[in-house]
Amino acid sequence: MGLKVGITGGIGSGKSYVARIFQALGVPFYNADKEAKELMNTSDAIRQALIENFGAAVYDKDDMLDRAYLSSRVFKDKEQLARLNSIVHPLVIEHGNVWADKQTTAYSLKEAALLFESGSYTSLDYTLLVTAPEQVRIARVMARDHATEEQVKDRINKQMPDTEKIALADFVIINNGEQPLLPQVLKLHAFLIEASSTIK
Repeated sequence: MGLKVGITGGIGSGKSYVARIFQALGVPFYNADKEAKELMNTSDAIRQALIENFGAAVYDKDDMLDRAYLSSRVFKDKEQLARLNSIVHPLVIEHGNVWADKQTTAYSLKEAALLFESGSYTSLDYTLLVTAPEQVRIARVMARDHATEEQVKDRINKQMPDTEKIALADFVIINNGEQPLLPQVLKLHAFLIEASSTIK
C-alpha cells in the first residue's frame, strides 16, 4: 500500500487532463465523481437513503437513478444539496479508501471535484490542486460545454475559491497554458516516489 494522493481543481482548471498525465506514468487512478455516479445506482445504502430523502421517483422504471429529477430537487436548494452530499460523500470516501489500500504502487491518485468541500482530503497523505486564471478557465469551459460566459461564471462562483483551496493543498500545479505542465508533473511524481520509499 502506497501513499494516497488527492487531485482537485475548479471547473476549467484542467485537473482531469493533469490526472491523465499521472495515469500515463503508471499511477493508479480513482475518479471519485465517476465512482459516485456508479455507486448511486449500485449501492443499496445510497439507494435506500436517496429514496427516503427524495422519494421513490428518484429512481426510474428501470431502477436507475433519475438524474434530471434529482438535479431539479437540489439545483437551487442548498439544504437539499447538502443532504444529498451527506448521503453520497461518506460512502464514496470509504469506497475510495478501500480501493487505495489495495494498490501496490508507490502512490495512487484520487481525483475529486469536491476534495476539500467533502472532507475527503483528511484521509489522504497529500493533496494536489490544479489552478488556472479565471479568464482561462472561463474560455475553456465555454468552448467545451458551449456555455455562455455568465453561465460559466455562475458555476465558478458556486465552487470554493482557489485562494481557500491553495491554503489547504500540499502542492499546486499551474495550468495556465503558458507554463509547461510536464516538468511540474514529473517533479511531483519523483517527490512522491521518494516520499513513499521513506515510509516503508
